[in-house]
Amino acid sequence: MKKSLKMIGLAAALLFSGQIYAQNQDIYKNIEFKMPQVTETSFPANTVSITQFGGISGGTVKNTEAFRKAIDELSKKGGGKLVVPRGMWLTGPIVLKSNINLHVEEGAFIVFSKDKDDYPLLDVSFEGLNTIRCQSPISAKNATNIAITGKGVIDGSGDAWRAIKKSKVSESQWKDIVKSGGIVSSDGKNWYPSESYKKGLESSSNFNVPDKISKDELITVKDFLRPVMVSLVGCDKVLLDGPTFQNSPAWNLHPLMCSNVILRNLTVRNPWFSQNGDGVDLESCKNVLIYDNTFDVGDDAICIKSGKDEDGRKRGMPTENVIIKNNVVYHGHGGFVIGSEMSGGARNIHVSDCTFIGTDIGLRFKTTRGRGGIVENIYIKNIDMINIPTQTIGFNMFYEGASPVLEDGQKKEGNKTPEKVFPVTEKTPVFRNIFFKNINAVNSDEAITLFGLAEMNLKNIVIEDSQFETKKALTIADADGIQLKNVKLKYTEGTGATIYNSKNINLSTVKFESSNKPYVKVLGDKTEAVLLPKEIVSDRNLLFIGEDVSKNAVK
Repeated sequence: MKKSLKMIGLAAALLFSGQIYAQNQDIYKNIEFKMPQVTETSFPANTVSITQFGGISGGTVKNTEAFRKAIDELSKKGGGKLVVPRGMWLTGPIVLKSNINLHVEEGAFIVFSKDKDDYPLLDVSFEGLNTIRCQSPISAKNATNIAITGKGVIDGSGDAWRAIKKSKVSESQWKDIVKSGGIVSSDGKNWYPSESYKKGLESSSNFNVPDKISKDELITVKDFLRPVMVSLVGCDKVLLDGPTFQNSPAWNLHPLMCSNVILRNLTVRNPWFSQNGDGVDLESCKNVLIYDNTFDVGDDAICIKSGKDEDGRKRGMPTENVIIKNNVVYHGHGGFVIGSEMSGGARNIHVSDCTFIGTDIGLRFKTTRGRGGIVENIYIKNIDMINIPTQTIGFNMFYEGASPVLEDGQKKEGNKTPEKVFPVTEKTPVFRNIFFKNINAVNSDEAITLFGLAEMNLKNIVIEDSQFETKKALTIADADGIQLKNVKLKYTEGTGATIYNSKNINLSTVKFESSNKPYVKVLGDKTEAVLLPKEIVSDRNLLFIGEDVSKNAVK
């Protein structure tokens, strides 16, 4: 009997293992590029509880030393699982080592200290630049085989770090924030948590890096130097599976120069008003799976990066071989995003079966002159979007800069803003070979905006088998080789398509559905080889061609 039970148990274990194996194999189905299978974590059988090392729950006693001792002890034994049981566990920074699985059980709540003295200043990379910031609440550097698992909650106490814009909160929230302490800006539009934060902001000309003061003075603006919550640098075999990560000081999850990374079954949350409150920023990583997650954050949700400007080009590490499937994004500046710090490039990325609900922009691509980097071989399909307040698909090569003037009635050269000619150098960003299929959007503001650069057009962007129900439809500027195949644009405002200084544009199978006319406007003396639906070309009353456009621009 015992033998039979043992055989049944073994059979069940093998069946379960087979199911997991099959599920993991499914993630690689229908991928458009070759990539190695991601190597998963595996840990020794050693298991300890934080309570064995003096851990005290309740949220009033810091458990920083208990976490350190537990991780050190497990590390000496070759690794294993550190269990955080149900309860509230206050702590300072946690540093993971190789072969450690931090397992946060259901009902466990790790909350990080609000005391800035617990987070020393360190050399880090943030927003693509080599800089100095406070130590992250959770970090690992050059570690192998690490994980954070379980169904518990990990809270970065970001409200102690972040400034808040009055425009982003309700009147009652604003009153409560002001009553809590801190400093209100002279114009009454912003709240800062401390004088140190305010000084740091005033010492910065480059976003979040205080470049107007010396390194020795950084200690005086420490409150401003907000850390990412989970910083994983140079790690191999990384698994985040199950927990809720929330309320981060800056970005939430930041794998940097890592390989064999799996992020699954996560809930990633931040208040809508949280500045730089990104969900996950995958930077210069390779061989990555991101699936079955939910994001509701204050900035970009799922973001691909690879360093900024010279620092990123010197690193020279693209983010590559990434599969992103079955994720839901609620609030966020972008649902899926590439950039703007992409100076090391990005390639071989698959995104599918995702839902964006009220995200500021749906599929977002951003860079600017000076970045450099090549973004290519991006495949996106089966995306559903609703209530997107700006573009459902947006390419902005003028992020932080000025975009082309594309105003209605702009006909004569003298009415246009002069266009400066820029040379093509290593600082010129390149976006090419990006493919969209089965994209569906309703009740949103604008369907598609494709803004390239005059000196480096967007190249080979294909959108097919998709439909958009929006206020505004399509704008194409400085692009080459744009194809919309079997695309329906149902819109209520403006022109169906505005095309400016672009060539090899194929809209011949696009269905424009609107009471507004004209359906298409073609502008710019560099526009050529635009292929439009026959019904639009045959009725010249529906086609506007600017005075500076060649008569052969439209086919």
